Amino acid sequence: MRGQPQAQPDFLTVINLNACVPADHPLRAIKRRVDSVLQKLSPLFDELYADEGRGSIPPEQLLKARLLCALYSVRSERLFCEQLGYNLLWLWFLDRELAAGSFDHSVFAKNYERVLSVDVAKLFFAEVYDLSRQERWTSDEHFTADGTLIESWASLKSFVRKDGTDAPKVQAAKADDPGNPSVNFRGEQRRNDTHQSTTDPSSVLYRKAQGKEAKLCFGAHLLMENRHGLCADFTIHNPITEPEPVVALRQLDEHTELHQGTAPKSIGADKNYHQHAFVRGCRERKLSPHVACKERMQVPGLDRRTTTKSGYQTSQRIRKRVEEIIGWIKVVGGLRRSRYRGQERTQAWGYFVVGTYNLLRMARLELATTD
Repeated sequence: MRGQPQAQPDFLTVINLNACVPADHPLRAIKRRVDSVLQKLSPLFDELYADEGRGSIPPEQLLKARLLCALYSVRSERLFCEQLGYNLLWLWFLDRELAAGSFDHSVFAKNYERVLSVDVAKLFFAEVYDLSRQERWTSDEHFTADGTLIESWASLKSFVRKDGTDAPKVQAAKADDPGNPSVNFRGEQRRNDTHQSTTDPSSVLYRKAQGKEAKLCFGAHLLMENRHGLCADFTIHNPITEPEPVVALRQLDEHTELHQGTAPKSIGADKNYHQHAFVRGCRERKLSPHVACKERMQVPGLDRRTTTKSGYQTSQRIRKRVEEIIGWIKVVGGLRRSRYRGQERTQAWGYFVVGTYNLLRMARLELATTD
C-alpha cells in the first residue's frame, strides 16, 4: 500500500539522541576519549570563568565543535553553526539538548583568547597523546620527522614593498577594480627582506623545492611515533629562519620534557635532514639518525655502521606513514590553507586538527583489535 505524506507534522515528539546514534558508530569511541580528556581539563576551565554572571556556552562544547569541524571538513564556524541546529549526531556529540539548537558563530571568536587559544589547544593535544600512551598505542623510543607547507590566508597581491614605494601602483589598481584589482608585478623581484604581506605579515614567500611555485605560507613540522603512526608533536614555524632539521631537534627535546618516561633512541627522516648539524644534534642526544642519505655526500656520524642495520631499514620503511598524517590534515582536516590570519591562530587550529587525527586513529586501532 502506498504511503501518504502528512500535511501537518506532529506537534510533540520525544527524541532520545543517544538512542539515535548506532551502538557501533565510530564517534562513540572518539566521544568516550574526548570526554575523558575534557574531564582532566575541567579544573582549568573553572579558573578561566567567573563564578557569577550569565552562563556561557560550555567550553567542552566549543572544543568538541573544533573536532567536528576537522572530522567532517567543515570549512567555517558559520557553516558549522548553521548545520548544528538540525544535525542530531553533532548535537549528541556535543552533549547539547535538541531544544537548545545551535549557537551563534561569533561565540568562537569571542572565546578565542579564553578557551580556544594556542595554550589550551596545546594542552588538549598533549592530553590526547598522553591518553594514547596510556592505551599503549605509541612508542617512546622511535620517531619520524617531516615537514610541509601550510598556505596562509593571504593573496600574492598583498605582498608589497615594506617601504611603501609601490603603494601608488596598488592604489591605482584598486581604484580601477576594488573587488579584485589586477596588479602587475611582472619584472619586479619580490623577496622577504624587502616585501611583506599586508594581509598576514607573519607569512613568508617560500617554495618547498626547485621547480615549485613560491607561495605565501607557514612551515608545518610533524613528529610521529613509529609504532602506530600517531602524531607526537606539531609546530607551525617560519621555514626560512627555522629550518626543518632545527625544528625536529627542538620538538624531540620538548616531547621528552613534556611526556615523562619518553626515551627517544632513533628518528627517521628524508634526505632533507641529511645535514651535518642535524646528525651531530642527534648524536649529542644519543639518538641514532635514521636519515635517508644523499648520493655522493658524506656526513660525519652517519655511515654504513648505521645504514646497514635492520633498525635503519625499518625506520626508512615506517617513516612514509607521516605522509598519511600530512595528507589527512590537509584534505580532511582542512589545513591545506589556514583559515586564520597569523602564525599563533594557525598553530592553535593545527593542534586541534592533529589531535582529532590521533583520536580517530585510536578509535580505528581499537576497532581493528576487537574484530
